[in-house]
Amino acid sequence: MPEKRLRPLIIPIFISHAGCPHRCLFCDQEQITAQPRHLTDPQRVRETLDAAIRAKGFDPSRNTELAFYGGTFTGLSKARMESLLKAVAPYVRSGMVQSIRISTRPDSLDEQRLGILKAYGVSTVELGIQSMNDRVLALSQRGQSAEDAITAVRMLKDHGFQVGIQLMPGLPGDSREEFSATTKKVLALKPHMVRLYPALVIKGTGLARMYSAGAYQPFSLEEAVNLCVESVLLFEGNGIPVIRIGLMSSPSLLEKGRIVSGPWHPAFGFLVRSAIHLRDIVPDLPVPGDAEQIRIYTPMREIPLVRGYKNRGVRKIEQITGARVMGVVPDDTVPMGKIRLEKI
Repeated sequence: MPEKRLRPLIIPIFISHAGCPHRCLFCDQEQITAQPRHLTDPQRVRETLDAAIRAKGFDPSRNTELAFYGGTFTGLSKARMESLLKAVAPYVRSGMVQSIRISTRPDSLDEQRLGILKAYGVSTVELGIQSMNDRVLALSQRGQSAEDAITAVRMLKDHGFQVGIQLMPGLPGDSREEFSATTKKVLALKPHMVRLYPALVIKGTGLARMYSAGAYQPFSLEEAVNLCVESVLLFEGNGIPVIRIGLMSSPSLLEKGRIVSGPWHPAFGFLVRSAIHLRDIVPDLPVPGDAEQIRIYTPMREIPLVRGYKNRGVRKIEQITGARVMGVVPDDTVPMGKIRLEKI
């Protein structure tokens, strides 16, 4: 039996809005990350790393990665970029940290900055592309173009970086058709990974003002889930993993009234994954009238996907089949992504 690989350990450092040339219409990084603006300095980087290493259960064999999230890392001055990366360097040399990841804008890269990243062992660069539609980008006051994204991906690959792409379905001017086109254009760029963050209306942002004026309507939860299902199937069907679906919760983001509107759900990614799993098992389900009661057998780890969020998956199965689901039973002899049925 092959050895089970541990998931990588990510140590996050937030540089909320630092290095960004302006505030995009949808952005409130401080609330999304629960981190104040311009907080990070080399001392805090060292303190964060030391605390992580001292934490119970820290295992350097888990491919520990230091990740600078939020903001525009390569939008920082070269001196500040180097000061933050220098703070990480001793931990990389000691083997306590195996890799470094940064996030940035596609229009904030140049040869000198890429050289600095390379010199300090940055291995992955995630690009906040959001959309490949120039009209959507302009309406969102993003300040970049689809061509900037194409150029940035090419530059990063030429320098040997792993490339991640962050997309935001549902921005002003977006639609199901437009975002499907964005997905196909990103697929053609062949990134190493993708994140999907459906647009939310967050209090205090330009998007919130636009929403209040009746000039913007976000996707519904159902629309966003269905659209992300299609995107995930396309990316992962072509070997590109989708490593995050939906914003991660933070205490400030969850404050009452903070999210004004939009497809927010605390388990958004799970909704998408369970919807995909249901698609996979539909061919194995009985047609209406074929059974009155059924029992479903599935690998233990896939029971939550079959059941769905608060058993919504089970209810959908009952709607599809017209049969009552009498149980979802673990059976690890069933192949992953499949089920075995017992008609009762």
